[in-house]
Order: sequence, then structure tokens, then C-alpha cells
Amino acid sequence: MAKTVIEVSGLSKIYDLGLVGTGTLSKDLNRAWAKLKGKPDPYATLAEINDRTQQSSSNTVLALKDINFEVEEGEVLGIIGRNGAGKSTLLKILSQITSPSSGDIKIKGRVASLLEVGTGMHPEMTAKQNIYLNGSIMGMTRREVTSKLDEIVDFAGINKYIDTPIKRFSSGMKVRLGFAVAAFLEPEILIVDEVLAVGDAEFQKRAVGKMKEVSKGQGRTVLFVSHNMASVKSLCNKSMLLDKGEIEALSDTESIINQYLKGGKQKRIKEIHYFEEEEFSDLDFRIDFLSVSGVEKKIEATIYRSDELRLRVGYSNNTQDLLLTFRFKDENGGFLFVTGKPWSLAKSTNKEQVEMIIPKNFFNSGRFYVDIQLSDGRSIKFRKENAVAFDVLEDKKIGAWSGKTVGSLKPDFVWQRC
Repeated sequence: MAKTVIEVSGLSKIYDLGLVGTGTLSKDLNRAWAKLKGKPDPYATLAEINDRTQQSSSNTVLALKDINFEVEEGEVLGIIGRNGAGKSTLLKILSQITSPSSGDIKIKGRVASLLEVGTGMHPEMTAKQNIYLNGSIMGMTRREVTSKLDEIVDFAGINKYIDTPIKRFSSGMKVRLGFAVAAFLEPEILIVDEVLAVGDAEFQKRAVGKMKEVSKGQGRTVLFVSHNMASVKSLCNKSMLLDKGEIEALSDTESIINQYLKGGKQKRIKEIHYFEEEEFSDLDFRIDFLSVSGVEKKIEATIYRSDELRLRVGYSNNTQDLLLTFRFKDENGGFLFVTGKPWSLAKSTNKEQVEMIIPKNFFNSGRFYVDIQLSDGRSIKFRKENAVAFDVLEDKKIGAWSGKTVGSLKPDFVWQRC
């Protein structure tokens, strides 16, 4: 039976906006007294949800609200969400850098965290001294740290600078050293924030590989925050989606990433997009709609690989002929290809439609997004990102293999004997 190593219940975190304090001495004293008695903040109910797009009517904000989850030993939990969703705040609380306003946290095991460049490093001390310092903080003996020293230095790639003060390191070197220390000093729980993005591509790949090794090979628990969906999908078997300080969803990683890319639980995949007149108020052309369909020409967002894919655009154009371009992206937001036909939106006084057909057996199974763009050959006149999306499914029976292969595209090419 799996062992629960992190248990979070009713966790909330309140931050003051503007000047520090509640605004009156009596309220500040009430808050201090409640904290001293181990009780929740008496003004927590007055705090607003952390929505950065809205003007606040309160001087407090709920960075986290009623967070509840468990993490089992050896599990790799991805935590994703937009900027300001509460990801870093949650990790700081779990790392005991800051305290919660209310709620309970139970952690079983030694925790190592890498949340910011230079986390846990003293700038005046050398790299070697900082390695021993971090080991001591984690409760390791000098002999234990010494046994790991060569591995840490080699992984960080700082052999030449081992006796150099940290303050002379670049941000990338600090991240390399910080991650190596956190990963190799054998914590039971490893917490990593988006800080890995500071490192170069080669280091990021090695770091993800090391986290896989730590979790699968050594049975340690990893909490991983990143905006790189490919890394999250590669590393994490389960993920959490945070939105405005609340858990919007907690499930398998692929489902969570799809929900995040779609814009949250309130938004469904759009197989047809109707454009507003206001989007073209100062232009001499207008796009009425963009739709996606399979061979049946029904407007639907799910097609089979053996279907042709049809993108249809309804428009009116009172200006010069325009170039229509589609940009296709995979489920992680990565660009696959761009396609267009010169002067595909001809000048006309009537409402017109144009359709592009992609042959069957071109896409792999998965979810895809389409941007629409119009230009006059010199400059972009209009662009709408993620205007429509569609899911591609494998046919019910495809020879001896019906599973998904690697990659986003799976075209059928012509083979012949020579």
C-alpha cells in the first residue's frame, strides 16, 4: 500500500495589499492574538479571490483558498496554472519558507527545494562550502555530504569554480549548483519551481532525467512547477491545475494539460468560432466564422484519422485580395506547421466561403489548435490565436496496431519496390 508523504487540508494564504497591516491597530492586535493562539486569521473571510484583472475592494487577497490534496511516496506531482494562480505560494508554504494563514500540512520526510535562483546559497561562501552548508541544514553528516560531493560538482558542471564564492556565479551556474545539491543530497521530497527555465536546454534535459531517476528509481517524491507542458507531461504521472488560488482540477497529467490549454473547466473545445463585428470595426474586410469538420462536413471537433480535415472560412472582403494562413499547433502549444494559399480571400462585394482540405491519415491521434491569420503580403492585418481546436481519434480498427505512436503527425507516404 502506498504511503502518503504530503497531506494538505484546508490550506489558505492571505496577503495584504498596499500598506502592511489591516488598517487599524485593534484589527492588527486581533490578528496577532489569533496567530499566537494558533487560530485562523479572523479577517480571512474578508479577503478577495486573487483575480489580477479585477479592481480590488478589499485590502487583503486570498493567494490560496481551501487547498486539499495528498501526495504519495514516489509520486511526481505537476502543478500548473497561469501566472498568479498560487503555484509558487503553495511551494513556499510546503518548503516552510512562509507560513499558511489557515489549514494543516503534514509532511513525512526530508524536504529539499529549489524555488529561486540561489535558493539556500550564501553569496560570500564558495560552492563547496555551500554544498556542506546545505547538507548540514538537511541533517546530513559531513561524511555523507563528502560521499556525494563529486557527483554534485560533476552534474552542476562547476569543477573549475568549486572554490569560487557564489556571488560570482551567473544565474545559470547558481541554478545548476542549486539543483544538483537538492537532487543529490537524498531528500525524501524534492520541490522544484520554474527556476529550471533559467538553465540551458541541455541542463533542463538532464535535470528532468535526474528527477525521473529520483522518483522512479529511488522512490522519492517530486513536486514540479513549470510552464513547459512538454516537461510536465514527460515527468509527471499526476498534475494539479491551480486557478486564482483554488484547485480547479487534480487528475492524470494529460487531462490536466488539455484542460489548462483549453482555458479551464468553463471552456469547451471550439469546433466553430464566430467573430464579432468589433474585431473588424476599422477594416474593410470581415471574417464571419471559422469551422472545422471531418469528411461528413458536419461541424464537429472530433474526427478520425481516416477522415479528411476541412477548415472553412466565411468572409466578406471589400479591399484587396488577402492571403489566408492557418497555423497548426499541438496539444502543448508547440507549432507544427503553417499553411496558406496566396490571395485566398479574393475581393468581393458578396459574402463568400473558402475551404481548405487536409488529406486523411495525416495527423496522429491527439488534440490540435488552429490560428487564423490574414495579411496583404507585407504586413499582418488580422490574427486570432486558438480560433478552433479539434481532436483526432484512431479508427476503430487499423491493421495489427491501434495505439498512438510518437509525434504529432502520422502521414501515410507512398512505398514501392525499386
